[in-house]
Amino acid sequence: MARQRGILVIGATGTTGRQVVAQSLEAGAEVRATARDPGAAGLPGGVEVVRGDLTDPDSLRAPLDGVEAVFLLWPFATAEGMPAVLDAIATRARRVVYLSSAAVRDHERRIERMIERSGLEWTFLRPHAFAANTLRWAGRIRAEAVVREPYGAAAMPPLHERDLAAVAVRALLGDGHEGATYELTGPETLTQAEQAGVIGEVIGRPVRWEETSPEAARQRMLADGWPPGAVDGVLRAQAGMVAEPRAATATVEAVTGVPARTFRTWVTGHADRFRTP
Repeated sequence: MARQRGILVIGATGTTGRQVVAQSLEAGAEVRATARDPGAAGLPGGVEVVRGDLTDPDSLRAPLDGVEAVFLLWPFATAEGMPAVLDAIATRARRVVYLSSAAVRDHERRIERMIERSGLEWTFLRPHAFAANTLRWAGRIRAEAVVREPYGAAAMPPLHERDLAAVAVRALLGDGHEGATYELTGPETLTQAEQAGVIGEVIGRPVRWEETSPEAARQRMLADGWPPGAVDGVLRAQAGMVAEPRAATATVEAVTGVPARTFRTWVTGHADRFRTP
């Protein structure tokens, strides 16, 4: 993989962004990361952490100085504000790797089209379900060794965040990824109930799946502070994956040369999150 100077990671303090930072450093890149509060970012040594806020595009101009490639995570549910951010990026960088999603929601589609028209070299990452999504079950598993959710038969190939980041780093630092759209999954399709079973096997405590109604799940998620649109989108996607299970892709291995990590591997690395202290 060719070494490339000046990588900016926008969204560096999230699960995926932290992996992009770490793996870019391991690859020998000079890495800069934005954070609203650089002092609280908790990123590894070797990365330059600077203040930057997507809601204030002018705050990105200094972080973009000397940057050649940008990893862009857009955390908002609309594309409002993206044109100004892209203008800031395009005046300094030449390449952007955008973390979209397999769902390609309306605002994500709009952002992809904006990037295509920006004049930047671009790569789109469209991950399917993340293995880390199962952390929402962790509290109940620790307390009762049970998962109470709807759509236990919803089947998907959970993706390890390290594999998503590995593809992102290839696209940031190497050539041959311009204009590519990568559909990213883990290597095996598992139902949600099967995922709960794997967690139980890894932690040495059987975990039971208890089917609940979609409406009960919706009310609980709303009470937990989820936006209504996000709740409905998640439940709609899960219902769809009961009728049409999502198939695994081989994209991670095709891009990185290494097979995608299994869900069991992910659980093993996060087992303490599910174990009772």
